[in-house]
Amino acid sequence: MDCQIQHVPYDATGYFSSIILDYLHEQTHLQPFYQYSPHQTDFLSIIRQRKQFPFYRDLLADELLAQYANIPLHKKVKENITLLRDEWTFTVCTAHQPNLFTGYLYVIYKIIHAIRLAETLNERYPDYHFVPVYFMGSEDNDLEELSTLYLEGRYLRWQTHQKGAVGRMKPEGLDEMINEIAGLLPPTPYAQELMQLFREAYLKHNDIQTATLYLCNALFGEYGLVIFMPDRPAFKRAMIPVFEEELLQQTTYQIVQQTIHALSQLHTVQAHPREINLFYLDEQVRERIIRNGTTWKVLNTQISWDETALKKWIHEHPEQISPNVMLRGLMQEKLLPNLAFIGGGGELAYWLELKDLFAHFDVHYPLLMLRSSWLWIPEKTYRLMQRLHIGCADVFQHPDTLIRKYVMQEAGAQISLHAYHAQVNEIFQQIIQQAGAIDSTLIASAKAAQVRTQHLLENLELKMLRAQKRKMHIQTAQIQRIHQQLFPDNHLQERIENFSSYYAWYGRDWITALHKHLDPLLQAFTVAVYN
Repeated sequence: MDCQIQHVPYDATGYFSSIILDYLHEQTHLQPFYQYSPHQTDFLSIIRQRKQFPFYRDLLADELLAQYANIPLHKKVKENITLLRDEWTFTVCTAHQPNLFTGYLYVIYKIIHAIRLAETLNERYPDYHFVPVYFMGSEDNDLEELSTLYLEGRYLRWQTHQKGAVGRMKPEGLDEMINEIAGLLPPTPYAQELMQLFREAYLKHNDIQTATLYLCNALFGEYGLVIFMPDRPAFKRAMIPVFEEELLQQTTYQIVQQTIHALSQLHTVQAHPREINLFYLDEQVRERIIRNGTTWKVLNTQISWDETALKKWIHEHPEQISPNVMLRGLMQEKLLPNLAFIGGGGELAYWLELKDLFAHFDVHYPLLMLRSSWLWIPEKTYRLMQRLHIGCADVFQHPDTLIRKYVMQEAGAQISLHAYHAQVNEIFQQIIQQAGAIDSTLIASAKAAQVRTQHLLENLELKMLRAQKRKMHIQTAQIQRIHQQLFPDNHLQERIENFSSYYAWYGRDWITALHKHLDPLLQAFTVAVYN
């Protein structure tokens, strides 16, 4: 798969929040909210800092090997898991929920970014070893998001009435969705290969998280990607001190609220803590835990505890406790020997709220890296863009802006009344002087006449522009189609589309091209023109 790669500054796209742009530019007002510079990436310094915090190396390696027990284990994955026992081994991590069939394109970008960062660090620091990790948020219960797939202009949804953590759900009925996907994709050998992989993943495993483990391992295991599923009793036992303090003292709410108060003076905050940031987790159940005086209760159930029963439950059944977004990252960083977290703009925005919380629980706060973003443009579309004077940076603009720009470039001299504006101003300056010489009270009337005349010229120019657009209806329609193709439903391609269409045409070459061209330390939007 041949690609021409260009890069567009994040600022120029209009798709990134002010808090993320300020973070990337290291604005002074944000520096108290993170630990490491996003530009001066001195990983030896980060390693020295990480060594000051506790490790769970043997627990991690043992549980990961058990997790992979029934999954074909790539040699490189097994090597990386074994190396996690070694004090010279560290991880770089990304995280996401187990979206069906990998979900949005940006999930793939996150994973490849982690892989490429680990590879880059292994080259730079040969005395250490770096392992890419995908932390699977399998306890998430947002079924609406996780079960939706956009493919070939259509939204497909998994119809299920199951409740609770999506990772624990049974993949019942997914054969119908797989058949729908197969019917939308072109009848290529790569599409057939992908459908076979989907069937192996989802129709031969007992739950969604294991199916996702199988699928992501099949796609990325050759690169040594280690997939971490936190929904395991041993991992939860390691979190007992955090769980107990959270339930008894509501520490997270108190600390993060103080951070949010300071941060909200500068930016809109991304996420807000609850008084208790833990869920009760069981089959078909993931419900919030709340406190009412001396009683703790699970919402929408009859389950409740007094303090003595609560402490007993925490220590006997920590696997029934599930952290929300405020504590999920803390669990990730507590259990992994991690140096860097790779996330999207929304993720990094709420991570900027958590530094003091990590310090309180004696957990290392990692380097925050904005994940790579991509726009894929077919070569045929790119040639049309060139004829319409649309560059790779321009294409992020609204289609009305692009149309106006094109019309002005092609017929600007015919419809521009700029010269007449200047002439009118000169004439009215003379009129104002003449009127003032007669009676100073006439000056205001003369100036008002000047404003009305300028407005008349502007309205006439706008009408001429509209008329010219109608004459260029073919080109304006082409610009509209380009925007819809590259920005489905007016969203970034990566936030809507799934990778299946690309895989159907190019197979693993698409993943190989992404792996080849993704620069993990680059802070710019990547545009790939492909044939």
